[in-house]
Amino acid sequence: MADQQTSAQSFEDGRATFSRMYDYLLGGVHNFAADREAARQLLRAFPDAADTARSNRLFLARAVRTLAEAGIRQFLDLGSGIPTQGNVHEIAQAIDPTIRVLYVDIDPVAVVASNHILTGNPTCRAVEADFTRPQLLLDALTSGDLATVIDLGQPTALLYCSVLQLVPPDLIDGVVAPIRDRLVPGSALTISHPGTAVTDGYDESSVSSVAEVYRTTAAADIVLRSDAQLAALFGGFGLIEPGLVSLNQWRPELGEPDPYAAKSMLSPMRGGVAVLHA
Repeated sequence: MADQQTSAQSFEDGRATFSRMYDYLLGGVHNFAADREAARQLLRAFPDAADTARSNRLFLARAVRTLAEAGIRQFLDLGSGIPTQGNVHEIAQAIDPTIRVLYVDIDPVAVVASNHILTGNPTCRAVEADFTRPQLLLDALTSGDLATVIDLGQPTALLYCSVLQLVPPDLIDGVVAPIRDRLVPGSALTISHPGTAVTDGYDESSVSSVAEVYRTTAAADIVLRSDAQLAALFGGFGLIEPGLVSLNQWRPELGEPDPYAAKSMLSPMRGGVAVLHA
């Protein structure tokens, strides 16, 4: 694990990051000039980018609330990004203040900002680590001090929200399976991810332009996956209702409607929550 005390400002090196672009799209303040310019390029290529980010955030909140109400008392958020309104710990601890949350992100800015928000919260923590190297994280969770936050011997909610699209096809199983398969019965897995059906609602040139923006500004290659490919990532976990669907179709709430509720098309993001039964 990297040093979390490094000043966030020292990381403004001219390259945008996926998490800080996402923060900007959500109206956050933890972003730099390079991130804002990259996000503006993204919005020109894909005007729905901010709505898609907001839709993903609302899905995360609904999923966390559902799992906390079902009795899960610890959450492992991988690729957690920059903290903004509706953090996992805020949603979960509104149901039970003793719920434990571990945020993991490779972006030092996200970790510094998260730990600032978590000051005085003894059951939550953020660490800098690469979720694509799960064995290192497992080592820390089983023999390091992170075991005081997340006990893998107890039911855990594992969250991959809008991050697995950064993982190449030949690496995806090796990224998800090691931690997923260590979870005990009663645990849950939540995934949101851009689906291949995005090309049904948006022309191919727009999709290509979005991929090019991420590639040139943030050195990130975006992978779209089909429902069959996404379903495979859940392994032996069973999807709960309504299954793997567009995010705006996953248990929508009237009080805080998804931006896509007012659109003629579904969200290009797919999502699902699955539980490991005994």
